[in-house]
Amino acid sequence: MTAVEVANLSVCYGPLRAVDDVSFAASFGEVTAVLGPNGAGKTSTIETCEGFRPPTSGTVRVLGLDPWAQRTTLHREIGVMLQEGGVYPSARVGETVAQYCRLYDRGMSPTELVDRVGLRDRSTATWRRLSGGEKQRLCLALALAANPRVAFLDEPTSGVDVNGRDDVREIIRRLATDGCAVILATHELDEAERLADRVVLFNRGRIVANSTLANLRSTRTTVRFRSSTSLDAAALSRHIGLDVSASGDEFAIGFSSTDASMASDLVSRISVWLGSNSLPLHDLNVGGERLEDIFRMLTKGDES
Repeated sequence: MTAVEVANLSVCYGPLRAVDDVSFAASFGEVTAVLGPNGAGKTSTIETCEGFRPPTSGTVRVLGLDPWAQRTTLHREIGVMLQEGGVYPSARVGETVAQYCRLYDRGMSPTELVDRVGLRDRSTATWRRLSGGEKQRLCLALALAANPRVAFLDEPTSGVDVNGRDDVREIIRRLATDGCAVILATHELDEAERLADRVVLFNRGRIVANSTLANLRSTRTTVRFRSSTSLDAAALSRHIGLDVSASGDEFAIGFSSTDASMASDLVSRISVWLGSNSLPLHDLNVGGERLEDIFRMLTKGDES
């Protein structure tokens, strides 16, 4: 049985088609990152999978169940971490986790959960007294109280400090290792690249990429280098016949090929052009395209 299966899903709000005939699946033991610019349709899709929103058309199955028609049964089996809110301001950390553990009754220890998310010293603190990162940790603990077979995590590291992010990543990887299907929604592409086994990328209500992260990165190559900020990226683009992206003194050229000879030829042409224009060449490297590069290419022109 597939953990999550979405087939030809559409979600409409009046005349607005927020999700337009999308299909994808998420497997047990994997982290599936759901990405996309604001308004791309990913939140509506995930809310439908969680049973909080009915589909306009198409089908969704989570653990073989219809999330809308059978949500009472389904919610005993899944963990949901909202991006923000959902906890009463005066609720205390330890008491809230204990309450969730009793409600789910899945054998989870509230003390161990509080320790696991790094809130032992804050167990008596109220929600309103927590920092943004501490609130995220508490929300993660509440999602884990279900001992879930499927976990929907929305921006789990938002506002969490550097050391805390390592802890959260370890928790997420352990969930997947233990057989849980993790659906991770995030705007932080570096986070997705560190954690994801599979990427589902939305743009304008449709899926524009649905593949393993390794496969997405292996089909394209990027040449990166540093030079003077006076470098005319448009002129270099015309010279090599490929788009050149610029960020300060950093430049990148991506292309759909893993042919080493093509990369070598491109590097040579770039070097000659820079030399003829009296421009320096620093920190040149050739490698698989980063998730951020892929995201920008597939959602070009849209705000992220």
